[in-house]
Amino acid sequence: MDLFNEIKKKLSHEFIDIIEWLDNTNGTIVHRFERYQNEIKNNAKLIVREGQTAVFINEGQLADVFKAGTYTLNTQNLPILTTLKGWKYGFDSPFKAEVYFVNTHLFTDEKWGTKNPVILSDERFGLVEIRAFGTYSFRINDPGKFVVDVVGTDGNFTNYEVNEHLKSLIVTRFTDTVGEANLPIELYAANTSELSETCTEVMQPEFGRVGIELERFYIENVSMPEELKKEIFEYSRLDKLDMVKLSQFKAAKAMEAAAKNEGGTAGAGMGMGMGFVLAQQMGNMMNPQGGQQPFGGQAPSAGGPPPMPVQVQYYYSASGKQNGPVPFDKLKELFASRTINRDSLVWKQGMQNWIALKEVEELKSFLGGNTPPPLPI
Repeated sequence: MDLFNEIKKKLSHEFIDIIEWLDNTNGTIVHRFERYQNEIKNNAKLIVREGQTAVFINEGQLADVFKAGTYTLNTQNLPILTTLKGWKYGFDSPFKAEVYFVNTHLFTDEKWGTKNPVILSDERFGLVEIRAFGTYSFRINDPGKFVVDVVGTDGNFTNYEVNEHLKSLIVTRFTDTVGEANLPIELYAANTSELSETCTEVMQPEFGRVGIELERFYIENVSMPEELKKEIFEYSRLDKLDMVKLSQFKAAKAMEAAAKNEGGTAGAGMGMGMGFVLAQQMGNMMNPQGGQQPFGGQAPSAGGPPPMPVQVQYYYSASGKQNGPVPFDKLKELFASRTINRDSLVWKQGMQNWIALKEVEELKSFLGGNTPPPLPI
């Protein structure tokens, strides 16, 4: 059987060869035409279809390149090969050469992406990390250079193989480009079209060195960590907010939270007092030249009254229970009606412990001559 196949292959050389390649794949860039011992008969027919180029390699050297068309292979159509071989009288016997068919059509929708985050320096946020991905398209515009420099002796070279090389090149040049762009970090995602065009210009010479033309390069998305996104959004909001109104809003929220604390009425009273003080302090911080500013955002007019003082609230014990808070005047009425007396325990904000009414400086006025004597028995 092996002898029969050998005879059949040799007999096939007695007929005119037809060299062609029908591509039934979507990803083959270079296909080596297989011949028995790489022998091609004189006057063989070479058929190169649209979107193809045939590259002849003889003894490791580029011999000739044929574009789309039908050729008869002889000394007239192979002048370079003839020179390399040193044949003066044409081909009277088969010659040896390798024929590589190169797909020159456009390869589209090739994917690229950053395997590792790209670290950039931002004036406001310091060192930040971004990732990016997208697509690109290319074609082989110098088949001879591509076969010699990239393909070598690979008999079936696919776009997957070349993409591994191109992706590394793309990521390197993309990193250089975004680093030199020196944009605020939040603008990278908003300027993908401009960055794509710049990257195309930067990468095109690198592709051309191996016979490839970069037709299109697209950045589809630039992403960053969620924590950085939240920080950027918060920064952009603060940049547009009225800080006086923001301080007043926060003061109101603080009052609401204090009122909900445990302690019932006590918490509500203290929360209101603290809230008003906080609102006034933050208003002064936001408007240092305007003097004190009451809660509500309106500064007092010239000659107008100052803000109302916050009344001190007192808690008192009666019948073994805690009562209050009540203002000074109400506490005085309770003393006059003998609901409380000089030994009753009272407390106000700022005191560490409950103390007798007679020991509170501002309440000693209750103990004057207006205090009635005890009822007769």
